[in-house]
Amino acid sequence: MNIYSKKQYWKIILLAIAVVIGLSSLWYTNTLVTKLQWEERKKVELWAEATKQLANAQGSADLSFVLKVIIDNETVPVILADKEGNVLSFVNLDSAAAAEEPGYLEEQLEIMRAENAAIEVAIGDDYFQYIYFKSSTLLIQLKYFPYIQLAVISLFILVSYFAFSTSRKAEQNQVWMGLAKETAHQLGTPLSSIMAWLEVLRTKSVDEGTLEEFEKDVKRLETITERFSKIGSMPNLEPANLNSILEEAVSYISNRVSKKVRFSMDFEETRDLLAPLNKSLFEWVIENLCKNAVDAMNGAGDITIDVSDRTQFVYIDISDTGKGMAKSVFKQVFEPGFTTKRRGWGLGLSLCKRIIENYHGGKIFVKNSEIGKGTTFRVVLRK
Repeated sequence: MNIYSKKQYWKIILLAIAVVIGLSSLWYTNTLVTKLQWEERKKVELWAEATKQLANAQGSADLSFVLKVIIDNETVPVILADKEGNVLSFVNLDSAAAAEEPGYLEEQLEIMRAENAAIEVAIGDDYFQYIYFKSSTLLIQLKYFPYIQLAVISLFILVSYFAFSTSRKAEQNQVWMGLAKETAHQLGTPLSSIMAWLEVLRTKSVDEGTLEEFEKDVKRLETITERFSKIGSMPNLEPANLNSILEEAVSYISNRVSKKVRFSMDFEETRDLLAPLNKSLFEWVIENLCKNAVDAMNGAGDITIDVSDRTQFVYIDISDTGKGMAKSVFKQVFEPGFTTKRRGWGLGLSLCKRIIENYHGGKIFVKNSEIGKGTTFRVVLRK
């Protein structure tokens, strides 16, 4: 399991734990709400019985307890209505709205009918009244509290995640830049020494062909050193012939891979296309994409490079006939540490993304891919 896969694994575990905690909180709160709803109904039934006793009271019966039961209901909204639905009395509703807004009590009555079954109260032998009620404000607040709590917690986690992610990326950038500069600095000293030794060898009548090959490798080291020095800071962009740079990069790669890999380039309509580039870094991107394509084809297949001029932008499509990839990993392939190679570090495409998007203000993404047929990467640059 590579670094990226481990990171994704732990994210899934933490997300699963968060979901379990959230669902447990909702379940527990809903259990409490159910119990309180039952308690409120029992309270209303007691209120209904008190109302019945008060209505049917005879003579000098002691009604102090009955009146206390009726008066003590200060939370549950209740409406007393006849069988035709006419409101006779109510408690714990907005008295001002009941007096000023026509239809307010009838609207509340419909809400109560939909929420709870009515409680029948017998007044005498053949006259009945009906008590309707709905959940108290406290019960409603308790019912929705866990959702609000989860929303606040989720928002806090989201903000914290973005804050830590931004901080972590800033730290990674500093480490990246410091490592790149230090690498360039460390390469510079032996490289200068090698160049000096090359000049010494020229004076010793060494075979010129050997010296030319030696010089090519020295120039390659110079290019690598330059790349590391530029990736450690914001590089300068200059107008450059895009197709010439692509041809140079492909020429370098084609001479160092299997002869079974065939390169084809379509530049005829964009022969003199200029774009603001840093030549050494952009070549690095093309080399990395071509190397990935060669690996995906196991050293045998076709790599096609197409350039399209789109007024303000230029599109560069690099296609291969390799093993392809699932759509689910189109974005993951650019994450540091993501790799399908047993010995890979997963930094090549991440480096390409940094160079194209951070340094050139462009875009790089997987345009399309099909398992067993190949992949096309698209680079978008401003003209």
